[in-house]
Amino acid sequence: MSEVSATDCSHRPTCPGCPRFGVPGIAREALDRLQRLALRCGGEAQPLAPQPPEIATPIGYRHRARLMVRGRAASPKVGIFQAGSHKIADIPRCQVHHPVINRVAALAKEAIRATGIEPYAEAPHRGCIRAIQVVVERGSQRAQVVAITNDSDMRRASAFLEAFEARLRRAEILHSLWWNGNPERTNTILGSRLELVASTAGADGWIRESIGGAEVFFPPAAFGQSHLRLADVLVARVHEFVGAAERVSECYAGCGSIGLGLVAAGACAAFNEQNPAGIAGLMRGIDELGAHDRTSISSGAAGDCLEILDGAEVVIVDPPRKGLDTPLLRALGSSGSARLAYLSCGLDSLERDIVELVGGGQLRLRSLEPFALFPFTEHVETLALLEPSWALPPQ
Repeated sequence: MSEVSATDCSHRPTCPGCPRFGVPGIAREALDRLQRLALRCGGEAQPLAPQPPEIATPIGYRHRARLMVRGRAASPKVGIFQAGSHKIADIPRCQVHHPVINRVAALAKEAIRATGIEPYAEAPHRGCIRAIQVVVERGSQRAQVVAITNDSDMRRASAFLEAFEARLRRAEILHSLWWNGNPERTNTILGSRLELVASTAGADGWIRESIGGAEVFFPPAAFGQSHLRLADVLVARVHEFVGAAERVSECYAGCGSIGLGLVAAGACAAFNEQNPAGIAGLMRGIDELGAHDRTSISSGAAGDCLEILDGAEVVIVDPPRKGLDTPLLRALGSSGSARLAYLSCGLDSLERDIVELVGGGQLRLRSLEPFALFPFTEHVETLALLEPSWALPPQ
C-alpha cells in the first residue's frame, strides 16, 4: 500500500477533515470495539480483504464534497469549518478530494471575484454565496455543482451563476449547475428550493453511476457515497449474501445503490425510502431497468413501513447514524424469518442495535466487516450480516 506522510498536507492543522492523515487503514479503537461486539454477540470480526492499490491508497477518493464559502468578494475562502468554530479552513489543494472538486472550488473563487458578489457572513446574516456542493460523475469526470445562496430566489446570484457556468464550461468539467436557496439562519446546508441553471448531461442534470450491475441516478438533494471505489466493494459484499431471484426488502434504500443491482440480477425487491429526492432517484433506476413488475416502493419512515418485510428472504438496512427506527428494530429482532444485512455508519447505534437483534434469540450474528469509507478519519462503516438462528449450526 502506498502511504503519505502527515507533513504532505499543506492545510494541516487548520483543516480538521483528516485527523489521521497519512495513517492507513481503520482506526484501532474502532476495530477493538467491533472485535468486542463480535465476541459478545457470537460473530466473527473480519478485517477488510486486501484491495487493489487504487482503492487502498485514498488520495483523490472523494467524489462528493460540501464546501462553505466565506471571506470577502475580493478574497473568498472555500473550504470546511475549523474544529469548534465557524471559521473557514481554506483548502484549495485538498488531497482527498477528486481533482475536479478542487478545480470547481477554484473556479467558484474566480467567479466571486469577477462579479463582486459577497460571500455569506453568519453573525450579521448577510451576503449571498453560502456554500457549494460538488459531485463528480465517474463516467464523464464532470461535476454536478449546486451553488447555495442566502436568498429565496436566484436574482441576486444571476451574474455569479452566469460567470461560474462560463468557467465550468471552458474547463470542460460542467455536468450540471444548480441554484439552491437557503435564506434561513440555520446550520442546514441545503435549502428547500432547487433550480437547474445549466446542464451538459441531459434535461434533468442528475448524476448517473453504474453500481452493482445497475444504473443508479442521483438528484442533487439525494444521498450518495463519497468513496465510490470502496462503496463498490461493499455493495458486492451485500450481493454475495443474497441468492439469485430471492425476495429482498430494503429499508432506507436511498436511490437504490444496493438494491437495484439485485433487481437487475433477477431479485424481487420491496424498497422503503423517506427522502423525496431519494425516492425520485429510485423510481428513475427502476424505470431504467423496466422492473416495475418485480419492485415496489413504500415512502415514509422505515418504522412506519413494516409491511415491506412480509415474505422477505433477505432484509437490507442502511439507516442514518442514529440507527434503526425502534418499530423496525423490534420487528426484525422478533421475527427471525429472514437474513439481515445491516450497513451502519454509527458505531454507537450499531452496538445497541446488534445487541437487541440477537438478544431475542431469533437472529445470530454471522460477521462484522469494517470499511474505511472516510480514510484518515476515526469514522468506520460496518457491514453486519445476521442469519436466523435455525439456519446456523449450534455454537
